[in-house]
Amino acid sequence: MILNIIYLLKKKRMEKFKAVKELVASVENDVANFYEKGNKAAGTRLRNAMQQLKVIATDIRKEVTEKKNNQ
Repeated sequence: MILNIIYLLKKKRMEKFKAVKELVASVENDVANFYEKGNKAAGTRLRNAMQQLKVIATDIRKEVTEKKNNQ
């Protein structure tokens, strides 16, 4: 039972990292549209994606620090 819980927690953590990768990939087109074509709506979408990345990255940082300190 405990091993299953540990496995699920590790899987959840990896899913956060996977979410970062997917978010970056999904916004790649908006980066080009904003910087190369000056599309303001793409800039708004890019800013929103960067905020989401910041939130996910902060969560991952907290988890890494917690795990490091508990070892």
